[in-house]
Amino acid sequence: MSGPQAKKLFVKTYGCQMNVYDSERMAEALGAEGYVPTDVIEDADMVLLNTCHIREKASEKLYSDLGRLKPLKAEKPGLKIGVAGCVAQAEGAEILRRMPLVDLVVGPQAYHRLPEMLRLPGQSVDTDFPAEDKFDHLPARKGRRGPTAFLTVQEGCDKFCAFCVVPYTRGAEVSRPAARLLAEARDLVSRGVREITLLGQNVNAWHGESPAGGVWGLGHLVRELAAIPGLDRIRYTTSHPNDMAEDLISAHAEVPQLMPYLHLPVQSGSDRILKAMNRKHTAAHYLDLVARIRAARPDMLLTSDFIVGFPGETDADFEATMALIRAVHYGAAFSFKYSARPGTPAAEKPPVAAEIADSRLQALQALILDQQHAAQAAMVGREVQVLYEKPGRLPGQMVGKSQHLMAVFVQDPTGQVGDLVRARVSASAPNSLAADRIPD
Repeated sequence: MSGPQAKKLFVKTYGCQMNVYDSERMAEALGAEGYVPTDVIEDADMVLLNTCHIREKASEKLYSDLGRLKPLKAEKPGLKIGVAGCVAQAEGAEILRRMPLVDLVVGPQAYHRLPEMLRLPGQSVDTDFPAEDKFDHLPARKGRRGPTAFLTVQEGCDKFCAFCVVPYTRGAEVSRPAARLLAEARDLVSRGVREITLLGQNVNAWHGESPAGGVWGLGHLVRELAAIPGLDRIRYTTSHPNDMAEDLISAHAEVPQLMPYLHLPVQSGSDRILKAMNRKHTAAHYLDLVARIRAARPDMLLTSDFIVGFPGETDADFEATMALIRAVHYGAAFSFKYSARPGTPAAEKPPVAAEIADSRLQALQALILDQQHAAQAAMVGREVQVLYEKPGRLPGQMVGKSQHLMAVFVQDPTGQVGDLVRARVSASAPNSLAADRIPD
């Protein structure tokens, strides 16, 4: 006699890699309550929207998605709808008021409480910053994994950039203890993971309690992780220029498992705008840091974030940003037109005219795209290491990432997901490389 039919969970994740990690952990927590994942929203017994507050019109996108769920809720009155993440943290009970179809709202620091929230009658909201560590209350991760995984090591932010809501939605900086991170990493490797990306709002600010009771920095943690047999690759994101300690820079020179890729947001190349943004560094400090990083690891590929049209930005300020980009030579970047976030200091200042901001964004993105294409073209003829993540669309093709996080399509009829292979780059496409496997 078969048991009760499993309930199905559909999760939509907005935003950053930390949200991807959080969605995985929420799905695991709900798995302990009998939920299994589904990619078909119409089949779901629960829909969970894990939101991000960083991008423009984040709230409007959430309410639009919730509006599209109304017919499904009417058809399936027992359907549970949950809103998690940073918009949930920022808006709380207002989401329930505007959208009565929502059953629960949970912030990013309280999602370990999801199972008990589901058992409560009626609607529920939990946007607390609990004293307990949510990671201590989540179920153990189970089953085989793909070859890559995220591991959150640090949450929250103490920087208070004038444009950013993260300190208000994710709270103060908190670093997880090293022993727990090493145990979770060993467990991931035991289940098939060969590459781990360490996550944090300011990941290089991590200063966690060591197993012996002292405090380690991220460079020390990287060295300890590299000693785990079978962990072939380590990455980390997102970094703040003010937290790049010398020990972490030297780890790039000394730890082969630490990949030569670094996302190092700068936002602007104008000291005047950087001060207005409360970034607490100058363009010269950033360029000096880049030089020291590249001295440690000459093949380092750098990516960054840029905001154009920040309140008060002049043509000269924008040109300073373009000059910094020309000086650094990025492999890629995320760039955005400034949009005000309610409750942040910059939101009170008059914005740059939209047509000027649009023009600047187009010019910046064209320059970044030229640099990205140049970085990829320089890889043609070179040997890369590729960790296969999935089969390609063509027969005998595998797809994975190089050391520099570039997507690589490799002709390899015998390749398997999880293989780490040497390949020769034969061509560069707009957003990827083509390569042929080098026989072992």
